[in-house]
Amino acid sequence: MRIYRDHLILTGSTVRQALLMLDELSHDAILFVVDEKDTLIGALTDGDVRRGLIKGFTIDSLVNDIIQSNPRYITKGENNLNRIIEYREDNFRIVPVLDENHRVVNIINFRNIKSYLPIDAVVMAGGRGQRLKPFTDTVPKPLLKVGDKAIMEHNVDRLALYGIDDFWFCVKYLGEQIETHFGKGEDRNIKINYIWEEDALGTIGAVSKINNFKHDYILVTNSDLLTNIDYEHFFLDFIKKDADLAVLTIPYQVNIPYAVLETGNETEVKSFKEKPTYTYYSNGGIYLMKKEVLKYIPNEIFYNATDLMEALIQNGLKVISYPFSGYWLDVGKHEDFNKAQSDIQNIKF
Repeated sequence: MRIYRDHLILTGSTVRQALLMLDELSHDAILFVVDEKDTLIGALTDGDVRRGLIKGFTIDSLVNDIIQSNPRYITKGENNLNRIIEYREDNFRIVPVLDENHRVVNIINFRNIKSYLPIDAVVMAGGRGQRLKPFTDTVPKPLLKVGDKAIMEHNVDRLALYGIDDFWFCVKYLGEQIETHFGKGEDRNIKINYIWEEDALGTIGAVSKINNFKHDYILVTNSDLLTNIDYEHFFLDFIKKDADLAVLTIPYQVNIPYAVLETGNETEVKSFKEKPTYTYYSNGGIYLMKKEVLKYIPNEIFYNATDLMEALIQNGLKVISYPFSGYWLDVGKHEDFNKAQSDIQNIKF
């Protein structure tokens, strides 16, 4: 994967240097001119170079003479997803991401990603994986391979596919292996922070240890899931319904092979359904929430995501279900792990 700094060229560089870099970028041929602090100054394409040469500049001229001085950009943490979608649909393939000081901190390339969601992602990866022994005796469950890469890597890559680039990995059991495997995320154009659990804190308790999220929306996910969820659709549904927390839910149908009677008392039949099918929704282990709701998570005690949902409901906040009919698998048991090995060959992720 190309890292975003491949698109940056220092102010005062020559057109010759820019041409060499543009040639290396091939189909992604656009450069962003920055100063020593990575502050954005302008953009440069092959077309800008041609127009500059026609005007009489040479390959030894400075790039500052021929750049576009007001390129489009996105501000880090910006909640205007509609503008990002507009850029994508208008075929602006490559767009810089700037921080509050106008410095380039990432590059969006819509040839490689689908969106750029204003979300921090917390990946819960501290569990022992007891049900997958003996595989997990020496390898943490998130690093068990499904196909050609680790379970957790499938998760992280899908989140990054939707432009999520601020990650928090909550680790405990054999967490050093996870930290060695992923590093700080530079080679994936993401930033990874590690949160260590000294004691087990449940499915969401470790989030209380994080006090410097970058965005107003937080996604918390189990690390041992395989899914092809569209995270942009999930986010837009969350925003549309003005929810405080959304939980991905998996529908399960129960077929009753007999007529089911509704009775008003022990003997009086009010109605009946012939061989009905009932649909129930199970917790899918992926949660999207406003940052404000994190205050309901107590500091560093065992606390599950279901505890948080219950607390929010009791306090009158809006918790919604996001029913999901795509591919989803919790790789928790040996039969699930074997199914994942088969499914990964056929499911488009």
